Amino acid sequence: MSLLSISASPHIQGDYSVKKIMWGVVYALIPASLVAIYFFGLDAIRVMLIAVAASLFFEWLIQKYLIKGTDTYMDGSAVITGLLLAFNVPSNLPWWIVVIGALVAIGIGKMSFGGLGKNVFNPALVGRVFMLISFPVQMTSWPTSKPLFSEIADAITGPTPLGIVKEGLDAGLSVNQVMAEVPSFMQQFVGGIGGSLGEVSALALILGGIFMLWKKIITWEIPLSVLLSAFLFSGLFWLIDPTHYVNPIFHLLTGGMMLGAIFMATDMVSSPMARNGQLVFGVGIGLLTVTIRIWGAYPEGMSFAILIMNGLTPLINTMFKPKRFGRK
Repeated sequence: MSLLSISASPHIQGDYSVKKIMWGVVYALIPASLVAIYFFGLDAIRVMLIAVAASLFFEWLIQKYLIKGTDTYMDGSAVITGLLLAFNVPSNLPWWIVVIGALVAIGIGKMSFGGLGKNVFNPALVGRVFMLISFPVQMTSWPTSKPLFSEIADAITGPTPLGIVKEGLDAGLSVNQVMAEVPSFMQQFVGGIGGSLGEVSALALILGGIFMLWKKIITWEIPLSVLLSAFLFSGLFWLIDPTHYVNPIFHLLTGGMMLGAIFMATDMVSSPMARNGQLVFGVGIGLLTVTIRIWGAYPEGMSFAILIMNGLTPLINTMFKPKRFGRK
């Protein structure tokens, strides 16, 4: 009889199971989901339901006919992928693009590596970047707001705060002129700005992050290092030339900064194992995100930054290895 049990990561000893952890993340996404539904109405519900249902279906289909083994489509991981995919797209995205994104996220980002615990990259971000490159017009038509109980029939589309700043600075306007056109910091923090479903309220995402820290689903190293490095790096340029570079608080509250730092960079499969490695991982994401936002072609850089650092995770793991159990 074999005394060893060999399985894919994550390897966690204790009362936690993969299913319990995954559904804990789903619960943590509830505040942001409710805020998205409030500000974007029935369209938010439509996108989330389609993304989750398609992710569950494609994982079941691939496991049934291509990858024989234990069914994992109901362990919560596919639901998380669907929700995070929905959080990264506009609420007016056509249903068929959402389905394609779910297929790429599950089929390529997750199952092509062997399933849960074996994927190199965050599956939802793989789907998001594929959609952004393949359907750039639909993926950058951002509804400003269409609350659930509003009398407005159709949502008004417009650029996100990051898009407004990017376009204004590229056109030669000063930071003061550009910032007059974007919502206040308080509105960015509480909610009500244009963008994807998951970037309308930093407060809702932070509440979810606090819940996951309390439940010990995530640790503080990655979120804090991402946010702190992005704040310090963008703040350096703001101090050098505040007429051309925006306040670092703006970078923290807008776009996918909070969503990426709290929910996507902390994916235990595609992030480093050791705490020192997680700090390096987070700092890399923060620096890359700000670099892309300031000098890149896209106003947002979080998705690309996380995927790049996901690719570097094996190298980081070789540099910073966890302390062996029992070693002094």
